[in-house]
Amino acid sequence: MKFRFCGDLDCPDWVLAEINILSKLTSVKMRLLCAQVISSILTANIDYEKVAKITADAKFDIGDIKASIAALCFIIRSAAKCDVDSDTLSNELQQLGLPKEHSTPLCKLYGDNVTKFQEQLRKQSLRISHMNSVQWRVDYVISSKSLKTVNKPNVQICLKVVNPDTGNAKPVVFNMSAEKFRVFLNELKQVDIIMDNLNSS
Repeated sequence: MKFRFCGDLDCPDWVLAEINILSKLTSVKMRLLCAQVISSILTANIDYEKVAKITADAKFDIGDIKASIAALCFIIRSAAKCDVDSDTLSNELQQLGLPKEHSTPLCKLYGDNVTKFQEQLRKQSLRISHMNSVQWRVDYVISSKSLKTVNKPNVQICLKVVNPDTGNAKPVVFNMSAEKFRVFLNELKQVDIIMDNLNSS
């Protein structure tokens, strides 16, 4: 069966398993857990002590807690990404076995925050790392071939790649033979031409 919140695909088996575990919570505890998960999605922080207290009555162990949080994060993020409204999400979750008294608070909180989720997804999409510098040098490796000394050029390249999340630059160093470097340079020139054509179109 296909579900809109899963991008019109089958629901993953691990999410089905967690829906069964989430059903052990009371509807009030489900609402409190969903509030914690939604807060963690928006702020990237979660209070595991609060979550442990919320799930204590259902006797969740640490594995159940982490898996439940992961399932709720998947449901909420995937639904927001696929632009699913709260009523459709509620119906689909009930089809998967989540009781209505559990799906209602989840979908109410989802509906209240879906715009924020989608804005966050937009900010996180297309975050591409970029280079802020390129350094290179050519070393000559001396090798003996058929009793003749051969100087083989070896190109060392150091790229400073900037992480889009942290803004920190990390060096990426690699070596290649002169032959491979010629192929590499030719491919870079072809990519440059393609990029120029895209920019001008």
